[in-house]
Amino acid sequence: MPTYHAQITHDLPQNADLVIAGGGIIGAATAFFAARAGLRAVVIEKRPLLATLTTPNATGAFRAQFDNAEEMALVREGIALYTNFAEVAELPGYDLGLAQQGYLWLATTAETVERQRTLVEQQRAWGLDDVELLSGNEARVRFRYLAPEVMQARYRAGDGWLDPRKLAMGYAIASQATCVTGTAVTGFTFSGERISGVQTTRGVISCGVAVIAAGPFSQQVARLAGLELDLSFVRRMRMIMPEVAEVPADAPMTIDEETGAHWRPALHGANLLWTAPNMPPGPPLEDVTPSDDFAFGLLDPESDHSVARISPFWRAVWERNTDNWCLRAGQYSYTPDHRPYLGPTPIPGLFVNCGYSGHGIMGSAGGSRIVVDTITGALTPADNPFRLDRPIVERALDVL
Repeated sequence: MPTYHAQITHDLPQNADLVIAGGGIIGAATAFFAARAGLRAVVIEKRPLLATLTTPNATGAFRAQFDNAEEMALVREGIALYTNFAEVAELPGYDLGLAQQGYLWLATTAETVERQRTLVEQQRAWGLDDVELLSGNEARVRFRYLAPEVMQARYRAGDGWLDPRKLAMGYAIASQATCVTGTAVTGFTFSGERISGVQTTRGVISCGVAVIAAGPFSQQVARLAGLELDLSFVRRMRMIMPEVAEVPADAPMTIDEETGAHWRPALHGANLLWTAPNMPPGPPLEDVTPSDDFAFGLLDPESDHSVARISPFWRAVWERNTDNWCLRAGQYSYTPDHRPYLGPTPIPGLFVNCGYSGHGIMGSAGGSRIVVDTITGALTPADNPFRLDRPIVERALDVL
């Protein structure tokens, strides 16, 4: 792959068309779409490097199999970009580490079988016509590592995963935005009621538009402008097990729909994940500590969410106990309805791009394009289902 570099500096420009608070994948994606709209962006990141807080702790997975049409459309827009990223971003040879090996959701109860059937019908009605519904036997013929208890599966081959750091840096490079690292946002300046600049630890940069894309710290940054965002922050973990011979390298993301435990191939082994229910929220953190209990819960065959429930070869991995693992932890930023906040706020000139509730990697493209379209006026508030003042309707948590 050719060598590309983002425009990283410690020197704060005097002005910009828009300033983006946050240099993770969402901030970088905002800069990318701002550039495509002809806007000169500056990204402010308080950490020494871009994309080093939440972004690298994500599994990097993406899937179009959603339970609502709006988020499905958001992610499908992203998938279309990721599969043609080097061409669209004008970065010849740029490699995202893309693997479209599918998402396989497994049902082991009659209740989930029926729920899957209903959901697939809805997805097809929303235009997702390539989702397959497989009987347990059909699934085992295609994916021979599945347990006898699997009664049914839903599968889409076009889903998959990529390297989130490479995607974030690809956005930043292609945007040609000035990225000021080691610099924190400390406040905002106003002309009347409108944003006129962003205060930082290196001074003030003048702008007509500011975008808050600071992940778990979006709420804190918004408060500097007198805006309260309804967000909660929950620890989520990922387990990395390289060099596990039993893991089929060509397997899809394999998900126990009853428990939310899932795994996918990575590093000649696997990434393993589980979204623990009822995890208490906490404050936003710079360093999130993982727990070994997370690993034991996934690997111990006696656990109620063991991956061995759906893929029995994991029992052998547990019993031999010679495979190494490491744990990574970050935070999801949840909104009350688990859909992102995208677009203008009540403060003129201040926009938000945050609250993806665990779907930031897959939603980064569609969500950031929407935010930029609200800045330019290409999208009206009435046509933005993710606007900050939308009616909030409670939804079941989509755990992946």
